[in-house]
Amino acid sequence: MNAAALKTLMEDYGEDVWNYAYYLARSRSAADDISQETFIRAYKYRDTFRGEASVRTWLLRITRNRWLSYRSSSFIRRVTLQAHAGRSGSSPSAEEVFLQQSLSSEVWKVVLQLPRNAREVLMLYAHYGLSMEELAGMLGISLSAAKSRLHRARQQANEYWEKEKELNRS
Repeated sequence: MNAAALKTLMEDYGEDVWNYAYYLARSRSAADDISQETFIRAYKYRDTFRGEASVRTWLLRITRNRWLSYRSSSFIRRVTLQAHAGRSGSSPSAEEVFLQQSLSSEVWKVVLQLPRNAREVLMLYAHYGLSMEELAGMLGISLSAAKSRLHRARQQANEYWEKEKELNRS
């Protein structure tokens, strides 16, 4: 991979990587850092790409791993804990604002109400179009666990959807 190939990779998948990083980190600056690290890693370890998954899935997996490292760093834990300790009121999270703006349909509004695991599996499957095998590999779980998690997420989404419809009728 040369500089031109890396540029093409960033142009083709940069938005998906950044959006997923933002979804995970809930911060523009963190999404910028994670995205940059993702492409640096992809370039550095380009020889490890075996082609068993799509390039996008490979990049999203690197993005998730970079976020996990970012989240576990002691600096981030201290800053996040201090920021949460001083927070008052109930303003929407950056994640909610971003998804409401970019995914304005009613379905995604329901998905926002789901627990993180359910939101993530639905996002990766429905929005990014990952196959079940790619989804399992991305999340580091078995294929049957991925199927089960997606099934439960769909059930939860349906339950939330029914509650929303009921509230709108009242």
